[in-house]
Amino acid sequence: MAILTTDILYKFSVKTGTAGNSTVGTAAGSLGKYISTTAWAGGTLHDLFDVVTGDENAASVVDYRGIFIHNAHASLVLTAPFLWITAETAGGATLTLATDNIAASAIGASAAQEAEIATEITAPTGVSAFSGPTTKATGLALSDIAAGSCKGIWLKRAAANTVALDSDGATIRVEGDTAA
Repeated sequence: MAILTTDILYKFSVKTGTAGNSTVGTAAGSLGKYISTTAWAGGTLHDLFDVVTGDENAASVVDYRGIFIHNAHASLVLTAPFLWITAETAGGATLTLATDNIAASAIGASAAQEAEIATEITAPTGVSAFSGPTTKATGLALSDIAAGSCKGIWLKRAAANTVALDSDGATIRVEGDTAA
């Protein structure tokens, strides 16, 4: 059976613990290191980032989050996956994406699975350049992700001193191939 969209999970990261997939994660705590046990539902920037205050908006504050793509399929490798933004609310904060330079790893690995940042306003190092691809053809290429493995990605939200929005948001997608 092929890998389905339900087999591709988006999960928060955690800086605590001694291995991946062993600690509950939160949006605010998604500052890299290990994959958490907690899925990110996705859909709006406000369920990953806090609401931009008026002062933060005026200052064009930039925030970062490290999350993971988890191939939850029992046996198939997600080959040649791409990551892109499928929708973004006009007039709000800007979302861009980067891939972490640490290779895909088993979800329970004890070595760091993603770069780690001190605070949400600290730019991660050891990642690709941030960009805002809006199609699969222009998407960020990820390495193959084996069954039961994960790959770290970074999201950068930049306030742009725009008018206030009640529900700023963006949607990301990962799609690849499979042998079946």
